[in-house]
Amino acid sequence: MRHRRIGQATVAGKTGHRRAVLALAAAGLLSGCGGDTTINNPFSTAPPPQEDLPTITDRFNQVFGRKTSTETVSSDGTELDCPVVKIRAGASTYAVAPPGKQPVASELNYQATITRTARECRRINGQIVARIGVQGRVIAGPAGAPATVEIPLRAAVVLAGVHEKVISTQVYRTTVAMSEEGGAFSVVGEDLTYTMPANLTSDAYIFYVGFDPQAVTPAPASSRRR
Repeated sequence: MRHRRIGQATVAGKTGHRRAVLALAAAGLLSGCGGDTTINNPFSTAPPPQEDLPTITDRFNQVFGRKTSTETVSSDGTELDCPVVKIRAGASTYAVAPPGKQPVASELNYQATITRTARECRRINGQIVARIGVQGRVIAGPAGAPATVEIPLRAAVVLAGVHEKVISTQVYRTTVAMSEEGGAFSVVGEDLTYTMPANLTSDAYIFYVGFDPQAVTPAPASSRRR
């Protein structure tokens, strides 16, 4: 009888041991699945993980290496100074109102401002090729802004002096999607070029940027039936 009891206890112990092993194995599988159900469980209805999308400022920093308008930029293994960037007087804001109205008070549709500039210069075949970056914000006015707005910008290379002389100029346009809070824009001009004589340095020039309402894309002519 005693031997039988021992045998029964031994069998029961083995059964309990197997159950414990199975329970631990199941727990291990569950813990392995719990790490990321979207990857290990193809039938999961959980949304996929969201990736961090680069912002306008991130892209701007990538283009100019986090350099501001007051810093020099090296390229092609040599230090090449750029002229300073200045916002043209009277062209720091761009305000739009309904046709026939002045962009003030309750008549304002939207207004854009420049918040940041950057530049980079390199020498190619005796010419200076500049990249001009402009960032800004657009806010909606009391009169309401459309879903998208066009922002016209102009960049110019100017020979400094008592009588400033425009050497080169380019127009850049960008479209901004508007929300209730407004919108943001980032423009990088790649094709502003000029020739710098050997007896001059970058200090003799200025990069001017600003809004140019005259550069807005003309509206298409309405077709009339004859």
